[in-house]
Amino acid sequence: MNQLKNNKKNQEIISRLNKLDILRYQGFSFPNNFNFINNSKQIKKKYISKKKIYFQKKNINIKIAGRITNLRIMGKATFIILQDEYGKIQLYFNKNSLINDSYKEKCKILDIGDIIGVKGKLFITNTKELSIYCNYIKILTKSLKPFPNKFHGVINKELKYRYRYLDLISNAKIKKKFIIRSKIIHEIRKFMTKNNFIEVETPMMQSIPGGGIAKPFKTYHNALNMNIYLRISPELFLKRLIIGGFNKIFEINRSFRNEGISTHHNPEFTMMELYIAYKNYKDLMKFTEKLLYKITKTIKKKYKIKYGNHIFNFKPPFKKMTMKESIIKYYPKITSENINNFNELNKIAKELNIKLNINSTKGYIIKKIFEKTVEPYLIHPTFITNYPIDISPLAKKNDINSEIADRFEFFINGHELANGFSELNDPEEQEYRFKKQIKDNNKYTFYDNEYIKALKYGLPPTAGLGIGIDRLIMILTNSHSIKDVILFPVMKPQK
Repeated sequence: MNQLKNNKKNQEIISRLNKLDILRYQGFSFPNNFNFINNSKQIKKKYISKKKIYFQKKNINIKIAGRITNLRIMGKATFIILQDEYGKIQLYFNKNSLINDSYKEKCKILDIGDIIGVKGKLFITNTKELSIYCNYIKILTKSLKPFPNKFHGVINKELKYRYRYLDLISNAKIKKKFIIRSKIIHEIRKFMTKNNFIEVETPMMQSIPGGGIAKPFKTYHNALNMNIYLRISPELFLKRLIIGGFNKIFEINRSFRNEGISTHHNPEFTMMELYIAYKNYKDLMKFTEKLLYKITKTIKKKYKIKYGNHIFNFKPPFKKMTMKESIIKYYPKITSENINNFNELNKIAKELNIKLNINSTKGYIIKKIFEKTVEPYLIHPTFITNYPIDISPLAKKNDINSEIADRFEFFINGHELANGFSELNDPEEQEYRFKKQIKDNNKYTFYDNEYIKALKYGLPPTAGLGIGIDRLIMILTNSHSIKDVILFPVMKPQK
């Protein structure tokens, strides 16, 4: 059966190549422009409600371009479904309609997938469909490969991601999703600019991959004779800009982590980081609420949105819990009495199959227990605060409790969407924490001497926030895999 399919496919490719040879013989050379003046959306919006007699009285000339997605040759007449950027419209031509062209020869040369430019007049068919009666058809691009499933859509998920261009051609909903993605990012930028933030750009290639603990992608710079890393975060460069005198900055760009792939993780991802001088993490929580509410309301026209079987309410204030409170609530084995007992926590971590080592601190164990027992249940918008200081190396210590950081993370649908904290601006304390991380054998921790040097010139009180743009787009487009909101997700090459 597969061999039969392959033979049929090969025959179709040969047929298309033969048609291209005929076109080349006739002088075809893939024309480089076609100045169309209409599109399917504009035509339908203006004329869809008009009656047949309207078009009989008026000659409405149309010039449009697009791709053939359906082709029906019915003897002396042919129907085409043309798809452009905005939608689809039906074309019609017959043996008498084409000027300076043979109907028979034109039918022989056309295929589904060809990109054509047409001229004609609007009319209503006997089945009451608004159509273009063509008097001119020009092939702009000859398609040499047959399309999958005759434009009913790419069904196989891996093929959807690997051949996104086919998915976009055959699935209007997918295309709409990426248009919404563009609008979301545009609205975020608009919101930030309105709040007096300045957009900046910082290096994607760094000599030291700072700003987080993650395995980086490593490459080599020949001219400089040195190792270079793709950034895991722009954080340390953005804080240098606050030191340099900017008060409100943000960056929307790609970061890279050489780690696992899942429905919520792609090695290359888009995030926004923002920094505000003279503010703290509590101010940032309010700002996060304001930002998410505004973006949701603008994109969805409401603040309550459906995601899977859930309804998410983005109207502030969001639910707030400390990390310890959330563990006690969701995991009854841990109580207010034993949550600070290292031995008890160690024992519970082993019961939960959490891998620990000799350097695992109490804060690290608490975070791992939280990830296992709480995080999956944080479905509705929730802030988790009071993170252990030993897993927050760049955050400021709380003034009252030195074991916790002035830090929060925002969760929705069981996953972290944002991470924010009051920035550590004591250079000696930061130096100590960097060295301690290295001493604790964290192989993905780097000592950034240049950042320490910058801190010594003085970083004002600052609050910083990172938001996963891809994950936010997943929520706002009701998508359940990060691959569905990234045009070209990372894929293993086909053999």
